[in-house]
Order: sequence, then C-alpha cells, then structure tokens
Amino acid sequence: MDNGLFITFEGIDGCGKSTQIKLLTGYLDEKGRDYLLVREPGGTVIGEKIRSILLDKENYEMSPAAELLLFEAARAQIVEEKIRPAVEAGKVVICDRFYDSTFAYQGVARDLGEDVVISLNDIATSGLAPDITFLLDLSVKDAFARRQGRGEADDRMELLGLEFQEKVRNGYLKAADKFGRIKVVDACRTPEEIFADIKAAVEERF
Repeated sequence: MDNGLFITFEGIDGCGKSTQIKLLTGYLDEKGRDYLLVREPGGTVIGEKIRSILLDKENYEMSPAAELLLFEAARAQIVEEKIRPAVEAGKVVICDRFYDSTFAYQGVARDLGEDVVISLNDIATSGLAPDITFLLDLSVKDAFARRQGRGEADDRMELLGLEFQEKVRNGYLKAADKFGRIKVVDACRTPEEIFADIKAAVEERF
C-alpha cells in the first residue's frame, strides 16, 4: 500500500485555491491515485454546522476568541473523523484550508497570539501536520478584483475588509518563514503556470 500524503492549500480569499485544487484532483484521477478532498471549516456533519455559524454575516458580535475555538472544534472533528483515517489508509488527502489559516487569521490578523494558536492547533489535531502546504500568494488588491469579477457575495470573514486581508496575507507569509513545509507559490501567473509548480512538488513526494 502506498503511503498517505496530506496536502493543504492556503491563501487569502480570491487567491485561486479552488482552481488549483480542481487541477490537482484531475491530475490524481489521471494517475489513478485514491484521494479525499475536504474543506475547513466543515467537511463533517458537525463541522458544516460550525461553518454556518462562523460565516453567517448576522454573527457580527462573535468575539475573536469564540471564533478561534469554533475553528478548532471543527478541525478536531474532521481530523478524527476524516483526515487521519484516510492518511493512514494510504490516501492522498487534500484540504482546502487547514491550521495555517488559523495562524494567519486568528493568531496574526486577530492578534490572539501565534503561540496560543499553535498550541490549540496541536490539541485539535493531536499532532497531525500536513506533509506539504501550498500558499498561493497574491496581493490583496488583485485578490479583491478577482472576487469582484466573479460577483461573489462576501461572507462574515470577507466583510472585514482589505486592511484585515492585508494582515492575513502578512500572517501567511510569517507562517511560511516559520514552517518549512509551506511552499509559497506566486499566484499572479496563469493557472497552468501555477499548477506546473504544484504538480512538480507533489510528484517529488510520490
């Protein structure tokens, strides 16, 4: 049986994660690799209920600490229920956002503290870490333009504005400096050029 591989995708809203995940799953289909695609927050019955609370625009009074703990609760459930069993079964697990999002959004942008978030992430995952993380890095203005071009409605997190998104981007880049598994990918290029880098990195792991 092949060893499992845990891959995560990160980046500010509008960076192109969905496109690259679609290209990667298509590549895995061609190679005949068994994979599981999940998202955070969500991916389980419990997690999807938590997701609806987190992204609901009416929940504007939610405190940063409550937000952090809800993300960690959803994460604990998906790791236990979906991610760890799939990796142990030899599957490739692809997760749209994981705990680097919490580092960037809550630890840095919300200023709750990097060490606090790292500690809670470790509790929620029982030490499970991605094998490789792709950080699709794009300027906040370019990402905003992409979202506007698609006519997407903003959720509670996106409504926090461009200044907040800039803090998030800085948080992601700080995470990339801190954790060697994070590969920063220039997301200003065409989807095909971006995916060439991602595919090469994944093939090295197989």
